Amino acid sequence: MSGEGLIAEPRAVHASVGHERLRELMHRGTEFLGCDIAIMGGAMSWISERHLVAAISDAGGFGVIACGAMGPELLDAEIAATKARTERPFGVNLITMHPQLSELIDVCARHEVSHVVLAGGLPPGGAIERIKASGARLVCFAPALALAKKLMRSGADALVIEGMEAGGHIGPVSTSVLAQEILPVVSKDIPVFVAGGIGRGEAIAAYLEMGAVGVQLGTRFVCAQECIAHPNFKKAFIRASARDAIPSVQIDPRLPVIPVRALKNQEMVNFAAKQREVAQRLDEGAIEMAEAQLQIEHYWAGALKRAVIDGDVESGSVMAGQSVGMVNREEPVAAIIQELVDEAAAALESRG
Repeated sequence: MSGEGLIAEPRAVHASVGHERLRELMHRGTEFLGCDIAIMGGAMSWISERHLVAAISDAGGFGVIACGAMGPELLDAEIAATKARTERPFGVNLITMHPQLSELIDVCARHEVSHVVLAGGLPPGGAIERIKASGARLVCFAPALALAKKLMRSGADALVIEGMEAGGHIGPVSTSVLAQEILPVVSKDIPVFVAGGIGRGEAIAAYLEMGAVGVQLGTRFVCAQECIAHPNFKKAFIRASARDAIPSVQIDPRLPVIPVRALKNQEMVNFAAKQREVAQRLDEGAIEMAEAQLQIEHYWAGALKRAVIDGDVESGSVMAGQSVGMVNREEPVAAIIQELVDEAAAALESRG
């Protein structure tokens, strides 16, 4: 199903003014992404793969493949399979600390991927230049105003500001505070998308009015019919409330671990034990800091796979944002996007 017309041709006549206003506010975002609706799919490892990514793009949004811990061959196959499922544009999310980042950039370039999203901190030297040399547009995450300015100077074409309400790896500041801090300063110079804790269209409308050009959502798409996540994983989302999505705790201050937000279960306890194990090996000199952090990342990838693919929602990691309380049923991607669009349009129209 194409997303064309979801904004321009609303379900109800009385909402037409709101839909037109929504289209105006999203114009920079849709123009930048090359889609109909400036809603990006959050890059969720094991979840944001060919099926969900293609469905989001076909519904008028912008799907993003989560490369995560994939090697170049796996990413190559995933991009090819996604291209076979949709003719609409989509992006690829790469983690800056990936040991094969350079090779992954080459894979994206060979496939002429239109947008590359870099997550996980400042990109290593040369990465930005190589991505842009391939013709791709570069999107970077900016968890603070100072970093947003630095990324702009470094050549980022757009930014995503994601607050701590999000699922998966999170920063220390809420979405609403980041939006107030960053949007007024940089949104005139560079397209900015807002992410973290967004579950309804009213929130989308509010961030657009503050200067955002679009939004990124992950948690709302987990229970899409097109998502390959195990039924147990989806049931956990449908049953959960916002307070069930909690951040992991850092056990040893000498081992910097980016917190992860997930539904509370036995895995959150297991992760504390894993941190102690890695910290001990670090103390013993058995591994270097970079290897320690990489081990933590691989641990999360495995724990997430147990939950998403195998359906083990107790000893696997059920990464979820605080908007999980707004996920209450399984439905098609197109229905999710349509609902968000209609809610945003109604909110805009109510404000006159």
